[in-house]
Amino acid sequence: MSGRIEGQITRGKTARNRLRRVDNFLLAYDPKLLCRNDGGFDKALWVDLGYGAEPTTTLESAARFRKQCPGLPILGVEIDPERVERAQSQADEITRFRLGGFNLPLQANDDGIPERVRGMRAFNVLRQYDESAVIDAYDLLASQVLPGGLIFEGTSDPYGRTWVANLIRCHPEPDVSWKIESLVFSTSFKLEFEPADFQPVLPKNLIHHMVPGDPIFQFMESWKRAARETVHHRVWGMRQWFVAAAERLAEMGYSIDLQRRWVTRGWLVWRNPAL
Repeated sequence: MSGRIEGQITRGKTARNRLRRVDNFLLAYDPKLLCRNDGGFDKALWVDLGYGAEPTTTLESAARFRKQCPGLPILGVEIDPERVERAQSQADEITRFRLGGFNLPLQANDDGIPERVRGMRAFNVLRQYDESAVIDAYDLLASQVLPGGLIFEGTSDPYGRTWVANLIRCHPEPDVSWKIESLVFSTSFKLEFEPADFQPVLPKNLIHHMVPGDPIFQFMESWKRAARETVHHRVWGMRQWFVAAAERLAEMGYSIDLQRRWVTRGWLVWRNPAL
């Protein structure tokens, strides 16, 4: 890869199965993306950007995704040379680890055809950057993903019990290279349900905007109100309360996807968020 690597070394600490619910959500949200083989998607990569000190998240994703899409090529990217070197013992023909950053270390095959990317996950990566760097990072990443592909960018707690993510759809239009298609809030129900618990894991583009008058602040305040108004559902459990609060939030005018496969599994999907 030519040119300076774009990015900074992360702390790299990732517990096993920290991103299990992230992977499971992706498999449910856009399962065809991982298995597409039409046009440029033939042999296109899935990228795990910033996998950390050990290649755990990349290997776990590979195992989950290949149950549905055998042979899916996956690339783990890290900016720390020592981490990349350690991961090489886990590499094979369809699982690779390379040194790189936001400018992905893509290569060409023996026929000179460059690798293509169907989508990527960048979790707990942008959190360490200044907010001013987020849009530039999205622009650069989207320029390397096939039209129709996804960038899944967000933040989780240390054990993956609570996370929030931007689902960014890449577009072919010259004036719209990407769009935040959904903002997703996830809870495993292992903790008490409280909307405020999601605030510490808001993505970098949102976490500093929890101030009156800002759209994400208004959304979170509305969700807290919805939870208070439906608290009587708590007697049947956190799951039922979560579902009832989501339904009340939709009644307030937010475009919440109320499909049971989302809300009953602890996923609040805000479609086309007005942020």
